[in-house]
Amino acid sequence: METKKPRRTTHWPTELASIGAIRFARRSANFDETVRFYRELVALPLYETFAGSYGSNGAIFGLPSSPLTMEIVQAVDAVAVDPHEQLCLYFPDRQAQQAAVARLQQAGHQPVEQHPYWETTGAVTYRDPDGREVVFAPFVFGVNEPADSSASGEHEFPSD
Repeated sequence: METKKPRRTTHWPTELASIGAIRFARRSANFDETVRFYRELVALPLYETFAGSYGSNGAIFGLPSSPLTMEIVQAVDAVAVDPHEQLCLYFPDRQAQQAAVARLQQAGHQPVEQHPYWETTGAVTYRDPDGREVVFAPFVFGVNEPADSSASGEHEFPSD
């Protein structure tokens, strides 16, 4: 019987240990629809909106509050979207995952074809109005991943 290698515990390097918050931002060519999608269908808490701020309009979603945020900034032109540009939401189990996608299903949104990893692990993927993927996984990365989640390819867990 093969022994599963335990995951490594990570930590911030000393020079980053004082970080108080993290925000990632995305431009949106479909700003109003995208904000509505994340607020009403994905149910992310809308932390702040801004208009004409240093020349930009935007919305900041708390994940769930200010230490981790996602900012959507209104684009004035088309935005190229990479197929791996995903927001992955990890839930403790299938029941929690299904509760989270219920609003999308009720609104008539259909899951899209997804990366084979997500298919294998039981995730469900939807696209936002800009075409970015939102993945709803029925497990928490590094906590209760399915046993076969790393069955394909080589996986390395580097140490310090």
